[in-house]
Amino acid sequence: MSVDSTYVTGTYASAGALVEKFTGAPPAELPEAYERLVAALWEPGAPTDLALPAVPELVASVGRVDDHRAGYLIILLGLLAEADSDPGGPVRDAVRQGMDRYLDVLSRVGPDEPLTQALVYLLAHFPEDRGRILPLIEPLGLEEGDVSRLDRCLRTLDPDAPDLGRVWPSPSVWRLTDEERDFDKGWIGALTPEQVAANWRNDTRTVWGYVGSKAYWAVRHGMPVTIGGVAQPPELGDGSVPGVEPGIEIFSRHAAAFRCPSCQGSLDFHAGGVRCARCAVTYPVTRGILDLTEGVSDVAGATDEATANLLQKLAEMPSMGLYYESRLRPEFLRVAGGNWGGAVTLPDEDAYIAQHVRPVDGPVLDLAAGAGRWTSVIAGAVGAERLVALDMGLPMLNVLRRRVPAVPAVRSSALSLPFEDASLGAVVCWNALQAFPDDAATAIAEVGRCLRPGGTFTMMTFVWDRDPVVRHFQASHYFPSRPAGMLLFESDEIRRWLADANMVIREQSGPESFIFITAERVA
Repeated sequence: MSVDSTYVTGTYASAGALVEKFTGAPPAELPEAYERLVAALWEPGAPTDLALPAVPELVASVGRVDDHRAGYLIILLGLLAEADSDPGGPVRDAVRQGMDRYLDVLSRVGPDEPLTQALVYLLAHFPEDRGRILPLIEPLGLEEGDVSRLDRCLRTLDPDAPDLGRVWPSPSVWRLTDEERDFDKGWIGALTPEQVAANWRNDTRTVWGYVGSKAYWAVRHGMPVTIGGVAQPPELGDGSVPGVEPGIEIFSRHAAAFRCPSCQGSLDFHAGGVRCARCAVTYPVTRGILDLTEGVSDVAGATDEATANLLQKLAEMPSMGLYYESRLRPEFLRVAGGNWGGAVTLPDEDAYIAQHVRPVDGPVLDLAAGAGRWTSVIAGAVGAERLVALDMGLPMLNVLRRRVPAVPAVRSSALSLPFEDASLGAVVCWNALQAFPDDAATAIAEVGRCLRPGGTFTMMTFVWDRDPVVRHFQASHYFPSRPAGMLLFESDEIRRWLADANMVIREQSGPESFIFITAERVA
């Protein structure tokens, strides 16, 4: 596509001058020059008026500049194609006109070069050129994840057999059983055609976000480091914990702290289950998991039925909890926290928790405990007998129970904690606040309500990066529970929420986009 002749000479000259200022910038000034170029041509979600006349100059410059500068320009071309992503969009079509040049560059690069990562991000926006792109990718020897992400982006939706979900961090990591395939078919089959199309688009944006984040890091800093030391979670097996089938006692030792989530009455822990006398509701307990979301009234047989339902859910649970620990979480830290360089390691996280969790009297809560990796660390710091783990996800609690069988697990909401006022000695919320970002202030207020004066609240989450390109890639992770995209935080708003909950920050740190905080509940 050629540039429309209706663009006046002055506008085109301005766009060309912008590109020239970047391509001619000294190495030390390159990041600032690129920031100005990006701001002139792109804003998250849309190209600016200067983008279309600038695209031919961007494409031409890819063949004139060194590989480092070319990597920056290719990232920008990808952003512009993404911002005008519908086929037939004028900016996207203008970017696509450079396909011959992109493929020529691709034919001479190696697998471990930042320029290669930038090209993978750009080319991922053009499924109509799949037949030209993939034959050049195969000889490169890229890692399996890179290839599967590109392959997914270059596919189009088949409405008769939609393949949704299971794309993060790459389609290649998912080794599904027959039961899991049936599970996927079930929820996908219940969607309307419009919902199928929306999920497909969001899956694609999620993959673009990962590929773009990796490529942009590589262009600015060099190739990402290999993440090592990732713990492998235990297998689920038949849902039981060999040799350990805890009784109600692991909950009853904390009975004074609990309250009914329905009426806020006290809970009675006995051999038959957990019951609220005030509202006559009983909650099922099995295999060390108390489900406070499944209360049943005092009807003959209702408690047994609820317990049977919980057992069935645990037995049929897909393996998301297994994948979270070994695959999903480390890659999430890369995109949300900018951890491509390995600035935060597992030992770093463990050490922070061990150093900063300082409970007063009362149980210690692992809030949004996930698959239990940090539950075991907290147990090592304060003792398993003091600890309660809480999460809404049964797949996560299912794995947690196998990792830390001595710790009671509670299924309940972080937005209405099932604990009395000023009953907890400490709370930890590790890498979880961003899972309910719209309600983070409510969750922090609940922590403040439940903590005893002097008790600590220790947390790790992520803040928005200052760089708008990084921020765009951070936001491009689409959780099923939040179809608008990922929402992270600003440091100032977290500080305000803590202050509103009568907590004072005692320590704050964290590299890249990580934020580590320890706050103390004041009287």
